[in-house]
Amino acid sequence: MKIDTNDLSLKLFIVLSRATRAINDLIEDDIKTYGLNPTEFAVLELLYHKGDQQIQQIGKKVLLSSGSITYVVDKLEKKNLILRKACPKDRRVTYAVITEAGTKLMDEIFPQHKGAIKKIFSGLDEEEKLEVIQLLKKLGFHAKGL
Repeated sequence: MKIDTNDLSLKLFIVLSRATRAINDLIEDDIKTYGLNPTEFAVLELLYHKGDQQIQQIGKKVLLSSGSITYVVDKLEKKNLILRKACPKDRRVTYAVITEAGTKLMDEIFPQHKGAIKKIFSGLDEEEKLEVIQLLKKLGFHAKGL
């Protein structure tokens, strides 16, 4: 199939969008098997790997609005996976802290989740993965600069 070079950017956009959708669908399905939704998992994963976080800052790190973060934190708190802790130095600041139950859950499920991601990307060899990473970073930085 010959592609008109004028349409190459459009073709790339379509292929990238479809690949991203297929990958996201598989990852979302994996996350749901743990009884979590993707935003709950993202917040738990952040706290698991990075430690206590200001609730006001979580949204920036997992790309959610502040209203959505409050809702997700409430849900995770009801599941006893995280708790809120007031900052002793500034009453306006509240931290989200992963609980022992949350850490135990992530200790169990994160290796499985990592394995699912590895399986999804097993269609590429290591060299191809490095090349895709490099090219997507280049494209992302260019797009940010526009």
